[in-house]
Amino acid sequence: MAQVRTGRRALLAAPLLGAPALARAQSPLAGRPVTIIVPSPAGGGTDFSARLIQEPLGRALGTSVVVENRPGGNDVIGLNAVLNARPDGHTLLMGYCGTMAGRPATNSIGTIDPMRDFTPIGQVSDTPQLFVTHPSVPATNLREFITHAKQRPGELTYASAGNGSMHHLGAELLKQRAGIDMLHIPYRGTGETISDLIAGRVQFYMNSPPPLAPLVRDGRLRALSVSSNERHPGWPDIPSAAEQGLPDLDLNVWFALYAPRGVPAEVNAHLTARLNEVLALPALRARAFEAGALVSPLSPADISTRLVRETAAWREVVRAGNITLN
Repeated sequence: MAQVRTGRRALLAAPLLGAPALARAQSPLAGRPVTIIVPSPAGGGTDFSARLIQEPLGRALGTSVVVENRPGGNDVIGLNAVLNARPDGHTLLMGYCGTMAGRPATNSIGTIDPMRDFTPIGQVSDTPQLFVTHPSVPATNLREFITHAKQRPGELTYASAGNGSMHHLGAELLKQRAGIDMLHIPYRGTGETISDLIAGRVQFYMNSPPPLAPLVRDGRLRALSVSSNERHPGWPDIPSAAEQGLPDLDLNVWFALYAPRGVPAEVNAHLTARLNEVLALPALRARAFEAGALVSPLSPADISTRLVRETAAWREVVRAGNITLN
């Protein structure tokens, strides 16, 4: 059984305290709490990313940061909570690539347009997904799973956190690339999904490493592959998709902090600068790595470019697969 590399555990003993420069009484946001809305239930990668930066970002901004889970409606409830807040920088969104690019590609968030309605502050992490299966499935790697699925067209099921999530569209891309047929079973969040996966009610799932790492370690789930051309540095024993005959299966999961439209540019710039300082903290990066997440700052402009590119790519996956939302 592959194990997560734990050589950086010693760093985790250090508190996530930054240098005194991180505390800025002159911050334009000091004096009132900043709320980061997570439009999904607790326990998933979006929630992990928000809580990863919560305390150090609060110190950097000179105020407290609160993480609030507002799940429901294919993330629409959480998105609207941010859009309906006063645009002053005190209400932010932890955006997930499935929310910001995947759901628009499936037209599952109504009239909300992430490219128009939100302003990127900075990317927090960018990590390959883990492909996992229930241990009862007779496959120890992705190649064996594909062979197993080809022998049972339409019989195997895969779980997702809803239409347009990376679990959904990533599995559809895998189906197209590998020539297999699986049935989509959408759930309302990561917690429900994993419960049914552990119970064997669904056979296949993909997600960012943080919610899956402990389940792979203790054998309740089996890791088949990581969704990249290179092996994950924290999972050196798990082969990449490219090694198993699926090169360029670009299914990285990224999380980025966003502000709603209308926040003053100087406030957004201040948030970007403080976030970048926080993401450079060694203890924070070690905490992320221990969970399987790779901290990867990206500028607001580059996030916008990526969002345009990935939304178009996922729309092509939907079109090519004639995907019907269930």
